[in-house]
Amino acid sequence: MNSLQETELGQDLHQLVSDQPFAPDIEMIGQRARQRRRRGLALRGATAAGAAILAAGGLVTAFHGTGSTTPGVAAGRPPAASRGPAANPRLVTLAAYVQASSGSLPGDASLVATTKTIGGRQVETDYFLYSDSGDIYSAASETGLPAAVAHRASIADGTEAREVAAARYAATGDLATARERMVNITGRNLGLGLSPAERQKIWARSIAASRKIFREKGVKPPAGPPAGKALAELAGNRIWISSMDALTAGGGNPQVRAGVLRLLATVPEVTVANSTTGGRPALTLTAGPSLFEGGSPEVLRIDARTGSPITFSSAADGNVPSSVQTYRVSRVTLAGIEAGKF
Repeated sequence: MNSLQETELGQDLHQLVSDQPFAPDIEMIGQRARQRRRRGLALRGATAAGAAILAAGGLVTAFHGTGSTTPGVAAGRPPAASRGPAANPRLVTLAAYVQASSGSLPGDASLVATTKTIGGRQVETDYFLYSDSGDIYSAASETGLPAAVAHRASIADGTEAREVAAARYAATGDLATARERMVNITGRNLGLGLSPAERQKIWARSIAASRKIFREKGVKPPAGPPAGKALAELAGNRIWISSMDALTAGGGNPQVRAGVLRLLATVPEVTVANSTTGGRPALTLTAGPSLFEGGSPEVLRIDARTGSPITFSSAADGNVPSSVQTYRVSRVTLAGIEAGKF
């Protein structure tokens, strides 16, 4: 874990266990949404290692009774990146259909505009432009996007680009490897694909970075990283969160959508139900509360034929307000966007 991740882990731990009441500031949440979208929308975005640490200390419920033992270290082999076959064959089937029917696409880029509403109040609309060559441009307003393209201000080396790349790989690649890639994007603190010794080193650094808060709360840190059900749920949480980011940044690309569908199909806590939106068939994907330390579920609604994202929402949870993100997805040309033609 690098120093930035350790710093964020410490901040997340302090936020989660602080004795001070939390009164959400809608404007600040909106600002965080631009900087760390998932964190800004739900404010449940503690790093997986932070959630595991708190759970093992009895402060949240992500471990579901696994305590502070170290089966992941004693097992003698790296934890599996994929714990079983696809749990949602409907998502696999849709992914295959999206993949097969993508054909020749108009334009050379995908535009995704996301309008966020938090606590019933519209906060902002963000724009993500994903080119077929792999560049990603973003802006907090429609007028800002042409300048980003003109100056070639691509964020192709950022987290969003890695999430989109992992989703594209998942469209046709090995699912166990795809899961591992997606989970490890925001840091390898879960240690998927690593040896027990390497996992333990990462865990020790995570604990050391948060030693002060453990002392303040009188909590004894667990000896080793999560394993078993706790690890599977934390990995599922990472896959869900990063998949939502991939859809936000590159959901206009059918390969990205197909990859996200295949990845989500491997998470048993994600259920699928028929629904309609605007009179057209849709699927409602619900990520169960066990993926969020027992908090409120999160819901993604997609087009039942194309897999395109329609809305993402999370219910109010304690001091965290409800949030809704509405997607508008289209195919465009980079030249057209640079010229201000949307």
